[in-house]
Amino acid sequence: MASAPPPQHLHRSFGLLQATAMNMSNMVGVGPFLTIPLIVASMGGPQAVLGWILGALLAICDGMVWAELASAIPSSGGTFEYLKIAFSGTPLRRLLPFLFIWQFVLSGPLEIASGYIGFAQYVTYLVPLPPYGVSALAVAVGLFVVLLLYRKIEAVGKLMVVLWAGMILTVAVVLISGLWHFHAEAVFTFPPGAFTFSRGFVLGLGSATLLAMYDFLGYYSVCYIGDEVRAPSRTIPRSILISVVVMAVIYLAMNVSIISVVPWQEAMKSSFIASEFMERIYGRAGGVLVTLLICWTAVASVFALALGYSRILYAAARDGFFFSAFARLHPRGDFPHVALLVLGAVSAVACLFSLDAVINALISTRILVQFIAQIAAVALMRRRAAEAPGFRMAWHPLPSLIALIGWVFIFACSGVNYILGGLGSLAIGACVYFVWSRSASAPSANNKTYPTS
Repeated sequence: MASAPPPQHLHRSFGLLQATAMNMSNMVGVGPFLTIPLIVASMGGPQAVLGWILGALLAICDGMVWAELASAIPSSGGTFEYLKIAFSGTPLRRLLPFLFIWQFVLSGPLEIASGYIGFAQYVTYLVPLPPYGVSALAVAVGLFVVLLLYRKIEAVGKLMVVLWAGMILTVAVVLISGLWHFHAEAVFTFPPGAFTFSRGFVLGLGSATLLAMYDFLGYYSVCYIGDEVRAPSRTIPRSILISVVVMAVIYLAMNVSIISVVPWQEAMKSSFIASEFMERIYGRAGGVLVTLLICWTAVASVFALALGYSRILYAAARDGFFFSAFARLHPRGDFPHVALLVLGAVSAVACLFSLDAVINALISTRILVQFIAQIAAVALMRRRAAEAPGFRMAWHPLPSLIALIGWVFIFACSGVNYILGGLGSLAIGACVYFVWSRSASAPSANNKTYPTS
């Protein structure tokens, strides 16, 4: 009689290098090369660098929130696991995890699609395409990324480092070129009343910070694959903090470098700011080279996103909070193939939306039930285990308070339509939850133990 096949499980193959590469690849992507003109335009001048500074401060403080939760709960699923466990024993123990998955079904594919759209937009610098051609190319890139991810995690980890190396090369080329041709007068030429405090200044700063946070999103990507990380309680917090600090410095330097070559009056109207920046320095060949590198970086980013987000659906289904099919692992590769395929399909559909709508919708939808809820989760976890081992944020609760104020500020400045959309989607989700909870069996909020090393 043939012996039974061994039980399937996820493999712990990601170390600090792969974890940091995943975070940073997700953070860079095509985002900053698309949003620099939008950030400058939001405040009408180079004073928009304040948005980058506030974004960096918020990312560092919020990164500490993620690091502490990931150290205490080093499991795949990220926010889903944190909310499920932190709020166990409270009336919200099932509602919040459900609402997170509910909004994630929208915001996750939107974030991935933004990378596909950005890739296709930069390709038009090389080859003019009609609107339907841009959408078709974005969808094709999405299918290609799913094919890259449809394999064992060990192979994925190697691909991640290769893609990350290309991202580092892209950033290095832009930074070195900009700093070598730096013109301070272009950076520090402010329009009249640039720093005059007013309602317009506050709203512009809020918009700039929202866009900056879109670029910073991803410093926590490794949290979604905690079951596939070696020594997760140590590796995950370190990779988060390293990624945030390094990228904060890079983003600030990149913004200043580009504006010093392409005056902000022109930069705020550009659709291919990095390509035009390099073309001014090295000619058309320079613009073509950096465009190809940016396309590589965009693929690295969406690769990291799809990898992590497929594990969220897997974790939710595994614990009874989502359709059971999403908990299936590939019979030979031991990866959640159903979750990956569905995520890829929905992301492809999301490519039909405009880029600015995608960015605003995904941020405003995610703030309340993910970022703000996690800040409350840290407070609950600390109350239960005041001396728990692992990473503990310094000067608690100050970083949590700064993160809370920052997220509320961004949400309030996102625009009435997006505020109403975010609140409305949660209200609908709550109604669906109460219907679902009457027919679904109640899964345990904490039915397993987690490794501490």
